[in-house]
This record gives sequence, C-alpha cells and structure tokens, in this order.
Amino acid sequence: MENSKPVSIPLAGHFILSMTQCPQSEAERKEMNFVPYANVIGSLMYAMVCSQPDIAHSVSILSRFMANSGKEHWNGVKWLIRYVRGSLGAGLKFRSSKEGVGIIGYVDSDYARDLDKRRSTTCYIFTLFGGPVSWKSQLQSIVALSTTEAEYIAAIEAMKEAL
Repeated sequence: MENSKPVSIPLAGHFILSMTQCPQSEAERKEMNFVPYANVIGSLMYAMVCSQPDIAHSVSILSRFMANSGKEHWNGVKWLIRYVRGSLGAGLKFRSSKEGVGIIGYVDSDYARDLDKRRSTTCYIFTLFGGPVSWKSQLQSIVALSTTEAEYIAAIEAMKEAL
C-alpha cells in the first residue's frame, strides 16, 4: 500500500456493500482468513476516534462486515487506507471566536441505505471554535418508514449528545 495512489474521498460511491458480498464457499472463507480485516478496521477506528471524524461514516459501514468480510469489503478498506494516507497532513483546527463559546451541531441521515436490514444511518458532528469535538455515524436501531422519520431519529440522537 506504500506505493498506492491517494484518493480524495473516504469511500467512493461505487462501494455499495452488503452481506451478499460475503464469502459463500469454504474456499473463499479460507482465503479471507489471511486478510487482516479486523486489525485494519481497529486501526482505522482508533484514527477516527482520535483525529479523523471524516472517516466515521466509512468506518461505520466497513465495520459491519468484520465477522465475515469478502473481497469487495476488503477493497473498500484498502480504498479508505488510501484516503487516510493522502490526508496525513490534515489536522483538527480550532479558531478563536469574537462571539464567545459557540457549539454548533450538524446532523443527517441516509434513508434505508443498509441493503441487508433496510435501516438508515445516523450521522452527527458537533464543533467548538470551528473544530470537531464530538461525532458519530451509526446504523439506526429501528427501521424508519420514511425519510422524515429517519431524519427525526437522527435529530433525537444528536440532541441526546448535545444535552
């Protein structure tokens, strides 16, 4: 991976991952046993928690397949590593504010993007002085029946964090 070309986005749109891409045969499972999928996901989670909130959504998606990852899942992990490698110079930046302490929160959801369970993903980030201080990307625990419901569920999760 040292000679790989860096990419500009954490996980490209052509990576639509699902359980159907998991190994189906015993030979495929044995082949994937030699891939350090869980170790790499753990390292990416550490980077996400400490200093890279921009990879939270991608890590959330890729970590769903740690128990039975396939080749397409591994390709997604390698893509994310290329992104992290290309963003090594980036860092968290905090700016002074003339208006006082201002915590700003952003929240979003993607409606039923999980192809296996048809659940939505909640994403939020809170910034203080322009720098991120809290972030999350997680599969919602229930199935939302509409885009509006998915957004409300995400907003409630963000409000719990804000309080």
